[in-house]
Amino acid sequence: MNEVWKSRFLVWGSRAGCYLADTAVMLAAYMSAFLLRFDFHEPWWGWSRVALSFITVWVVQSATLTVFGCNKLLWRYVSVGDVPRFVGAVATSTVILLVSRMLFPDRMGLRPPYSISFFNSFLLLGGLLGLRLLWRFVVEGDFAWDAVKRGRVRRVLLVGAGAAGNLAARELNRQSGRRVQIVGFLDDDPAKHHAKIQGHAVLGGIDALPEIVRRHEVEEVIVSMVRVPRDVIRRVVRLCERAHVLTRIVPGYYELLEGTLTASKIRDIDVADLLGREENQPDAGSVIELLGGKRVLVTGAGGSIGSELVRQILRTGPDMLVMVERSENALYEIEREIRKIGSEASVVAILADIGERSRMAEIFSKYRPMVVIHAAAHKHVPMMEQNPVEAIKNNVLATRLLGELALEHGVARFVLISTDKAVRPVSVMGATKRLAEVALQDLNRMGGTYFSAVRFGNVLDSSGSVVPLFREQIRKGEALTVTHPDMKRYFMTISEAVSLVLQAAALAKGGEIFVLDMGEPVKIVELAEEIIALSGLRPHEDVPIVFTGIRPGEKLFEELDVSDKSAYKTGHARIYVSKISPSLKLETDKMLEACRKLCECGGEADDLRAAMLGLLSGEKNVNVA
Repeated sequence: MNEVWKSRFLVWGSRAGCYLADTAVMLAAYMSAFLLRFDFHEPWWGWSRVALSFITVWVVQSATLTVFGCNKLLWRYVSVGDVPRFVGAVATSTVILLVSRMLFPDRMGLRPPYSISFFNSFLLLGGLLGLRLLWRFVVEGDFAWDAVKRGRVRRVLLVGAGAAGNLAARELNRQSGRRVQIVGFLDDDPAKHHAKIQGHAVLGGIDALPEIVRRHEVEEVIVSMVRVPRDVIRRVVRLCERAHVLTRIVPGYYELLEGTLTASKIRDIDVADLLGREENQPDAGSVIELLGGKRVLVTGAGGSIGSELVRQILRTGPDMLVMVERSENALYEIEREIRKIGSEASVVAILADIGERSRMAEIFSKYRPMVVIHAAAHKHVPMMEQNPVEAIKNNVLATRLLGELALEHGVARFVLISTDKAVRPVSVMGATKRLAEVALQDLNRMGGTYFSAVRFGNVLDSSGSVVPLFREQIRKGEALTVTHPDMKRYFMTISEAVSLVLQAAALAKGGEIFVLDMGEPVKIVELAEEIIALSGLRPHEDVPIVFTGIRPGEKLFEELDVSDKSAYKTGHARIYVSKISPSLKLETDKMLEACRKLCECGGEADDLRAAMLGLLSGEKNVNVA
């Protein structure tokens, strides 16, 4: 209780100090107005009457400052955007005082000349704003300079002298003034050279970074740009690597738009930044229309893709979200996260195997989902090469089972998360995902439920992907293992992939295989080099890269063709529909029956893989003109 009262007294004391300071400014402005009006002589009516007349002025001015919210602003956070608030308060008080002077009789002889009101308004406005700016200077400038002299600050160089650079410099000055000294900016735009932003000079182009770092003893470089092309970030990272200096970056575009950037949000450059992809502009309206107020079921809800689906679906305001997951720990983690952040929607966590018909039928019957997003899958290529029967059970037969249950229970839309490995597959994993697509396209012919699939490539930082593996190897001091120097893959962030999946689902009319435009493929060896550089180490010197050879089921390059010959355009710039023809029903039935027999009979992994690829070899996998 004592701590509570202590806190209250501190707040009240701070507010009282602000009111007293403003009152002192009002008095000084009012007296100065008389001195200016009477050439620094005593007014003919005496200072005593001036003091009495100030009471009325003080009441009016204090009231307008309160009404306009000027007293609620913390002094050290007052900025240019708050000036109109003070102008409005002072102007209103001046108008009130002038009108009062004209309407009410002056029986006590306390009516000052009109000119006093005008002099007073200008002096008051300047005094109120000047006092607050002086406070900011004392708190953020003077103390920061003392810290510099004592050698307790970080010397920072900003790369990018645009709007983001201006905001980053302002926030660093405001929030980290005691710990950070901005040396200046670098920018490739010659028109900005030698200009000043937030009081700091633009020292030259980006290529001058090593020289500027050496000359000014820079300890940290911050990339203060948004939507930066990949080659620019890679260039900065390489230059910083040569200069032996830490590199960080400002947060995303939307935080800058919303003005929520803070010094604490400036973060290390991650491998996702090096992809340099244009930020996806989501069509929130169509996704909310698809999911808002609906009962949604997500399988594999504890996985990398599934858990992000859960997060983004909850933002659309569903009526209920049913999370189905086989891994107890994964389900516990995502449920705990959702409970922590809170959700207005009803969230149900169900531990279940999607391959068990009776269990899944019970779930569909009880919760009656309207939209199903099927993310559960066995996806690790080498593991599925060793365990093809489990891949068939989980990826093909369980998917068909869920599709049949969706039809039986009147599900409106069913979306399968597929993969680029389903394009002309050579691996067990790719073959099973292609067979799953075929199974759902067959169900789509029956009507009642819109079945669709979404293909995309690798997602960064997903469980079992190459990026976490590289980080672990660096942490352990091991060499980074890459299968082949020419190995290429498409990459996308998890949040971007899920956002596009949901938008594709909103576009579905039934039977489509959507293909996401993932930009340019990335060489795995280059990705490894970049991750090493981001760790502050030198590729091939501090951390070697070892080539281990292509594993069974792998291709050097995964195909994800969105050209006119292979895909139709949709209303979304990043989402296409494959032109691949659906298989005939008879062929689909034969493939599914063959899959069941393969699971029952078992056999050697190589034989099973060959059998599955044989099932697809006769598929009418031709493009439609």
